[in-house]
Amino acid sequence: MNVHPFFDSALFAWGLLPLLIFISRIFDVTLGTIRIIFVARGKRFLAPLLGFFEVFIWLVAIGQIMQHLDNILCYFAYAGGFAAGNYVGIRVEEKLAMGFLSVRIIVSKNRDELKERLIKAGFGVTVIEGQGANEEVKMMYSIIKRKDLDDLAKMIEDFDPNIFYTIEDAKTAYQGIFPHRKQPTGLKTIFHRYKAFGESRKGK
Repeated sequence: MNVHPFFDSALFAWGLLPLLIFISRIFDVTLGTIRIIFVARGKRFLAPLLGFFEVFIWLVAIGQIMQHLDNILCYFAYAGGFAAGNYVGIRVEEKLAMGFLSVRIIVSKNRDELKERLIKAGFGVTVIEGQGANEEVKMMYSIIKRKDLDDLAKMIEDFDPNIFYTIEDAKTAYQGIFPHRKQPTGLKTIFHRYKAFGESRKGK
């Protein structure tokens, strides 16, 4: 099979090829990072789908490396794409803000104002009394959606910048109390209404 002269040129070998490998690695490592997060959160259908495309892109990239073992730029592009893909994957996951978080807040026993603020904002709060190192305390426990973390953190820090609280991943949550968000508009409204209609038809 005849190969176009461009693919044998120095421009392709030392310019375009390393760039393509770099971009391919960003894509496959980004997919891999998100896939691992989906596996941890029990996304049993999305995780395998991402895994398929992740491995497919990786095979294409490694195949080009094996065909150009004498090109040092391909090695740097491969390693650089791997590093950049980890960063991009984490950023994408932060933007998706999927899943739930477990938040624990430790306050002095006589400070109930924060609980009232959180409840008023729509967050579910469970309070447990305990003994700290120096005084009696209350632990406020709340399960929140990841997309609500910034709002919750701002409320906590506005109440007391020095307050102690921890945040952990929660694999899943059933029921619960969460803040109400504004109804989607435009095409999102149509989508949500169609989804609600379909669910109502299934129930009949």
